[in-house]
Order: sequence, then structure tokens, then C-alpha cells
Amino acid sequence: MKYFDNVEKILDFAIDEEMRAFRWYMELAESTSNPSMQKAFKEFAQEEMGHKMKLEGIRKGGKWIGTSSGQEVVDLKLAEIVDEPEPTPDMTYQDALRMAMKKEKAAFLMYISLAQLCEDAGLEQVFQALAAEEAKHKLRFEVEYDDVVMKEN
Repeated sequence: MKYFDNVEKILDFAIDEEMRAFRWYMELAESTSNPSMQKAFKEFAQEEMGHKMKLEGIRKGGKWIGTSSGQEVVDLKLAEIVDEPEPTPDMTYQDALRMAMKKEKAAFLMYISLAQLCEDAGLEQVFQALAAEEAKHKLRFEVEYDDVVMKEN
């Protein structure tokens, strides 16, 4: 994990990561010929853009707008056992789900690490809430993978 000497740099890093995630999902949407996958990837991209906008608001002195129930998100741990394929124009839905699981797991771990770096309790809660959102995204992909892929095999 990168070293940060102030809160603004932590927020800038998180904002940059959300933009990378947005672009990644948009590139996936553009690289697939499956219309339903294109739509799904664009929706995921918009969720990442929402995270970016929340973080920018905090950087400008705003408050976190969101909820965090404090409940732990179920983890099926499928992202830990699948490999990550390379994106291709004709990738399968299974490949797309595996890629997304890995991406969301990495985002979750990033926010957990950022929360641990914070001395400000409010900002720590923001990163914990974002980690929980990323964990929910990962769970959504894992459930879909379990329902669609694992049951077919």
C-alpha cells in the first residue's frame, strides 16, 4: 500500500482508484458484443462513479451520504478460488463474472487498508462503508457465478 502523509492524498488516491474502476468497467462494456453484459458493465461503472463523487464531496468538506449497517457482508469466497481471465471481445459471461469478483475483492481490500491508515474516525467510517459496498458488489458477482456457472457444471 502506498504511503500517505495527509488526508487529502488518501482521498485523491481513492478517487483515482474509483476512476480506474469506472474506466475498467466501461472498457469491458465496450469490449463485449453481448448487449446484456454491456448493460451490466455500464451499471457497474456508474456505481464506481457514484463512489468517486461521494469521495470528491468529502474532499470538498462535505459529509458522507450513505449507510453502513455495521453488519458483516457474507463472503462466498469464490473470488479466492477462481482464476482471472484476460478480457476479450468474445469472453463468456463466466469470464466476466470471474473478472468482476477479483476487481471487487481488490477494491474491498484497498478500502480496508485505507480505513486502517486513518486517524480521523469519520474518514475511517467512510472507508469502512465503501469497503462494505465493494464487498456487496463482490457478493453479487459470487452469487451470480454460483447460480449460473456452478449449477451448470
